[in-house]
Amino acid sequence: MRNYSKTGGKKGMPGYRTPSSFQAKVFLAVKKIPKGETLTYMQVAKLIGNPKSYRAVGNALNKNCDPDVPCHRVIRSNGSVGGFNRGTNEKIKILKKEGAIK
Repeated sequence: MRNYSKTGGKKGMPGYRTPSSFQAKVFLAVKKIPKGETLTYMQVAKLIGNPKSYRAVGNALNKNCDPDVPCHRVIRSNGSVGGFNRGTNEKIKILKKEGAIK
């Protein structure tokens, strides 16, 4: 956490706010998803001990500004890619590059 300024922003990232405890749990879980693999929003919710909070997981990821959190590796339970703050096409492109989808 030494990279955080007194205002809660991550150095070099305008508008970044210190995540809530829930968001921090989500981000930590998502950081552990290996390249080339995906988890669903529901799986992430279960991993952090809040199995019914899968929509809140999506909201937390939508607000994420930290490039170290691979939000693109979280998809919908039906297998579709779901949303991404840089657009669905960009999410698909990254997942293909990582080998998670064909």
